[in-house]
Amino acid sequence: MVEHMKVKPKSVVSQKVHGVAESHCRTLLKTRDLIDVSDEPLERGGSNEGFAPTEFMLAGLVACTNVILHRIAAKHGVKIQDMSIAVDASFDRRGVTLQEEIDVPYPEIRLSIELTTSASDDELAPLKQDLRRYCPVSKVISQSGTTIIEEWAVTRP
Repeated sequence: MVEHMKVKPKSVVSQKVHGVAESHCRTLLKTRDLIDVSDEPLERGGSNEGFAPTEFMLAGLVACTNVILHRIAAKHGVKIQDMSIAVDASFDRRGVTLQEEIDVPYPEIRLSIELTTSASDDELAPLKQDLRRYCPVSKVISQSGTTIIEEWAVTRP
């Protein structure tokens, strides 16, 4: 009889993204079996065919918030019926325009989380606390010196 061993997932894994500069603004991005494009808007010399690199970072914060918040909710037995997430960031563009080096290009990001749930405020408290603890994108941004202000709007059915 063969005993089944539980396989422990690796704690640290490699993530790889490859980019090809198709123009001075457009970058073809590849990861796993996925392809995407980053580009600049027309007013900055791009062709507006994808998110700008800085928009990708902010989109990463939105997407990571979604994933981690759902995982935390499941862990605490909280059912989220509906959720939307938005960011509004203050961006100091002096660095990207080569005027001067900026240590904290994003001094402040407002992260707005709107969710529909029947959970009480007490049941939501650990979600609010754990989101900051476990979202890797939020941690990287916060540890760079950016203040992330979370604004929660809860609707109960």
